[in-house]
Amino acid sequence: MSTHAADSKGLHLPDLVIKGFRGIEDLTVSRLGRVNLISGKNGVGKTSLLDAVRVYAARGDYFVLTNLLRTREELVRKPDDEDAFFDYDLESIFYGRGVLSDSYISIGPKDETLRLGMKIAWLSDEYLTRLGSPTRRHLSAEDFKALDFKALKVEFQNMSSEFPFDDRLLEVAYYPDRMSVRHTQGDVSEPSHEILCETLGPGLPNNTSMASSWDTVALTDAEASAVDALNLIFAGNVKRVAFVWDGTRSIVKIPVPDGRMAIVKLKTESRPVPLRSLGDGAVRLFSVALALANSKDGFLLIDEVENGIHYSVQYDFWKMVLRTAYENNVQVFATTHSWDCIRSFAYAAMETEEVEGTLVRLHHHRRNGKVRAIEYSESDLRVVAEQGIEVR
Repeated sequence: MSTHAADSKGLHLPDLVIKGFRGIEDLTVSRLGRVNLISGKNGVGKTSLLDAVRVYAARGDYFVLTNLLRTREELVRKPDDEDAFFDYDLESIFYGRGVLSDSYISIGPKDETLRLGMKIAWLSDEYLTRLGSPTRRHLSAEDFKALDFKALKVEFQNMSSEFPFDDRLLEVAYYPDRMSVRHTQGDVSEPSHEILCETLGPGLPNNTSMASSWDTVALTDAEASAVDALNLIFAGNVKRVAFVWDGTRSIVKIPVPDGRMAIVKLKTESRPVPLRSLGDGAVRLFSVALALANSKDGFLLIDEVENGIHYSVQYDFWKMVLRTAYENNVQVFATTHSWDCIRSFAYAAMETEEVEGTLVRLHHHRRNGKVRAIEYSESDLRVVAEQGIEVR
């Protein structure tokens, strides 16, 4: 058995099917690897693929769904007694941005029993019973009748949850265990718990998120890996990294962004310097290394992975990602528009024998316009890299 075959057995998604999600009507990726680079033109569905994996990992968690909607500014204006308010446009996650009676989302591997499903239905009697008297919510009976009683139903294996379209029907805000009714049927054949999933990009992370990630790796072997990532740029000049609260700045009333900041000790400098002063590439490499450490046994999703990273560093960057993903049992999905990024990935994947890297190109079918996937194995990648075949 090849090392690639053995490695693929530990993948959460050895393949991927997405149906009815955002701009993807019906997509099958027949083969995925440990590290997957997704290419394709703007608007073809690369980010939607990342979103689908994120939703699958979270098992359709309400906060993950609404965070995606908030990030994309997918809100709907709804009337109220005196004014109007904005609510999450849950229908926008369905293909075509409109829900028909048979609209259904399916995300997961080819094995249908392991897929996550989502559909629109009316709130169950059980949920309505839990709401209690409408007067308890300071609503008249007429106002209560005017509410939207549709719900997003999420199904995974023998578990199902329902989330009301109308935010006013959520029982207690910010308490997810009371936001939905979860039904269980039969024995649990497979664990339905969420899969750890870290996300990055396309912009740079803020100091708060980086500091939180750093706190979990400080004084561990992963701390050295984060420093090594910076040295891909600075050729061994980086000695240490720390996150500190800079009290001298607060004394002179210059606020420190997000309270804590990363500082770097360079061999050539007498005093530490701010990480962000070293450029976007340094922040990007450092944040990817932290994310790989914090997504052990889960997923890492990186949108526009090449942002900030010079082409001359990308080969070493991909070697680091491939090696660390294998060591930490992380399955990586990254998107790109860059030919330099694809070529560097191809060479790094070919030379990292124990880890399988897969290139997936998304494109619209010429006849029906549906999104289709072309998978390139490592043997294909050699041809792509050496002959400069256009796969962006």
